[in-house]
Amino acid sequence: MSIQSINARNQFRGTVKEIVFGSVVSEVEVETPYGIVTSVITTRSVKELDLQVGSEVLALVKSTEVAIAKL
Repeated sequence: MSIQSINARNQFRGTVKEIVFGSVVSEVEVETPYGIVTSVITTRSVKELDLQVGSEVLALVKSTEVAIAKL
């Protein structure tokens, strides 16, 4: 499968660094050239995508809101 077109503009190529499995959802850490991106996805999706530590992935960030707090 290859992605031919997608509307998510924030895309980070990286490598799966760690997977923390849960019964329903799992946490996937992706190491990118810009730092770590963490995603929480269903455990079913982790299995269907055959994600493993070392897998090359594309992290796509799509958000309708970005909150900012003043420090």
